[in-house]
Formats: sequence, C-alpha cells, structure tokens
Amino acid sequence: MKNLFLMRHGKSSWELNVSDQDRALLQRGISDARLVAEEMQKLNLKIDHVYTSPANRAFHTCMICLRVLYYPLENCNVTADLYDFSGNQVFQFIQDLDDKLDNVLLFGHNHTFTHLANSMGNKHIDNVPTSGFVHLQFNENTWAKVIKGSTIQTIFPKQLKA
Repeated sequence: MKNLFLMRHGKSSWELNVSDQDRALLQRGISDARLVAEEMQKLNLKIDHVYTSPANRAFHTCMICLRVLYYPLENCNVTADLYDFSGNQVFQFIQDLDDKLDNVLLFGHNHTFTHLANSMGNKHIDNVPTSGFVHLQFNENTWAKVIKGSTIQTIFPKQLKA
C-alpha cells in the first residue's frame, strides 16, 4: 500500500518585483502552514520521505511543516520536478519514486495538486487551497502502478478556523 500526501504552498505575495520562484509567503501563508501542520501532527502520520519544489513559497511551507512535525531534514529533498503547474511532470515523478518508500509527502503548486487529487483520488475537490493538505492512498506495492486510489483525508486552513 502506498500513501501520497500532497501539500500546496502557503499564501504568497505578488507585491515584490521578483521571479515566480522567488515569491515569498505572506504572514497568512506562514500562519496557515503552521495551523495545517499542527493538525497533521495529531494524525501521527508515518512519512518515509519528503520532497519539495524549489520555489521559495513551497520550500518555506515545507520547512514550517517539518519543524512542527519534528521531521528530520535529512529525509527531505528539493526537486525541480515539483515546480510544475500542469501535473504531468509531478505524476511522472510519483511513478518514478523508490518502491522502498511507502509514505511520501510532496510540497508543490496548483493547478497540479488539485488536478492530481482529482485524477488520482476518488473525491472531487474544487480547489486545493493554499496550505491545503490531501492524503491519497493506493492499493499498490509499486509507485509505477499508482493511478487511481482513495482520498483518505483533506485538511484545509478554512476548516480549522473557527
């Protein structure tokens, strides 16, 4: 069985004149990432490895979450394959994952994560919001065979704010 955890980067700023990859998180992005990570921590998720897009907003979201989860940084890699907005590149990345890994957490972008959540899961999600988390599970022993699975859970910041 394979578990794929997707987390979209936190809310980012368009105010500074920087490249897309260099856009920073807004304070709301930082707060929402922490809020979702705290909820993830309650689930005691088993995570074998973490991969993040090199974009500043995704990497920063990843670092916030890993700190809250007390997750070891040596089990985290930055990969350009996750800086993708169509989903094709990330889907191929997933299918190429090492089969020794059963539980993988990815930090990346929309529209990719909404597309993957809908095409690989069994519940429709209109939009994975910033700092949104989706858990997909597959009854496969190899990532290369992962195509359609079950949407186990979503954690969206709006759900956590009273």
